[in-house]
Amino acid sequence: MFKKILVANRGEIALRIIRAARELGIETVAVYSEADRESLHVRLADEAVCIGPPPSSASYLHIARIISAAEITAADAIHPGYGFLSENAHFAEVCESCHIRFIGPTSEMIRLMGDKAVARKTMLEAGVPVTPGSEGTLESPDEAAKIASQLGYPVIIKAAAGGGGKGMRIATDESSLRNGIRTAQAEAEANFGSGAVYLERYMEKPRHIEFQIIGDRHGNLLHLGERECSIQRRHQKLIEESPSVALDDDLRTKMGSAAVAGARSIGYEGCGTIEFLLGENREFYFMEMNTRIQVEHPVTEEVTGYDLIKAQIAVAAGEPLPWRQDEIRLRGHALECRVNAEKPDQNFQPSPGKVSYFHSPGGPGVRVDSHLYSGYYVPPYYDSMVAKIITWGRDRMESIVRMRRALEETVVEGIDTTIPLHLRILKSPAFLSGDIHTGTLEELLGTERPAA
Repeated sequence: MFKKILVANRGEIALRIIRAARELGIETVAVYSEADRESLHVRLADEAVCIGPPPSSASYLHIARIISAAEITAADAIHPGYGFLSENAHFAEVCESCHIRFIGPTSEMIRLMGDKAVARKTMLEAGVPVTPGSEGTLESPDEAAKIASQLGYPVIIKAAAGGGGKGMRIATDESSLRNGIRTAQAEAEANFGSGAVYLERYMEKPRHIEFQIIGDRHGNLLHLGERECSIQRRHQKLIEESPSVALDDDLRTKMGSAAVAGARSIGYEGCGTIEFLLGENREFYFMEMNTRIQVEHPVTEEVTGYDLIKAQIAVAAGEPLPWRQDEIRLRGHALECRVNAEKPDQNFQPSPGKVSYFHSPGGPGVRVDSHLYSGYYVPPYYDSMVAKIITWGRDRMESIVRMRRALEETVVEGIDTTIPLHLRILKSPAFLSGDIHTGTLEELLGTERPAA
């Protein structure tokens, strides 16, 4: 097992990793930007190193400074969390060359799944259903138009190196396709350093279902059930739950087996997710693979009883998985609401600033993962998520009722948050019935999905 782990991240996920490491008897090193000097992860780690000014490009994305911090503190492993460098193949490669264990898959696996077009081809070869689309990246708008005419409109343009809704456009005809390709390529180039895009048939009102998988170096690989992630805005998830009301045991087995087969085809090691789109006809298609721990991993922990961060650390240290697939059972129901420092009634404008008062909810079945405290200043430089509220219940309705209570108990003064929006969603007929899809939130807000 590792003696010391450097946490190359910030906020609640840095705290989550530090707490798991402490329970494993592992020392931790926090890295922080000048804007995060007073952050909780800096206070709770055994050591802390400032790695630069506030912009993430000069701190949390600065590979040389992070590696230097690991070397001067004698850390033998680096946990990247999610976001930032967590799916950066070059960073994993640098860690490998410096003999520092990257807590995640190999650089080769990240690179393979990081190119969405290559990932599609890999999954096809593994027998995993893939949404009909282009075989690889598009060479020209003319090629795209030809493929789209064969697929039938609408189609969706996606960045090959992308994620999080960036470099993505929906086209309903050839004109919007050609315009959308130019826009998507420019956005992809700006965000990912690559303007490569590919094409898929656009599914109307699909569900977004992802399967949590984990593998070790000894050939063991399994899944821990699914998460329903359909409540999202502009492809950014807001509420996740497990299990999904759309899956029965038969469909869960089919999708879980496909997820494991896809991950096994590349010999996957560590935590990851295989993400699917599920149609109204119960057909499912591979969308992408995330080669890291997910923001929403707590809902899986709540329904399985397993600590995914501890398991992620253990398999990175070379230990075999302690579980078998037939031992995985989903117990009860869990929900997670991402609380963002945003103004939902003002087009989700960010709301940084000083938190004058923070009260965290409690009671049966409530968990809060957050780095907030009274007096904390939410900086404007990073992702706006400031807390995750997770509830567990014996069934879905009990989990929903507990979430409503938890949200109503939460007090965040000094900044605006998305808590009022979450309460609105949780009381909506669509959510209560479980009849949801990736456009449900837009329908609730009375807006259309972004198409261009």
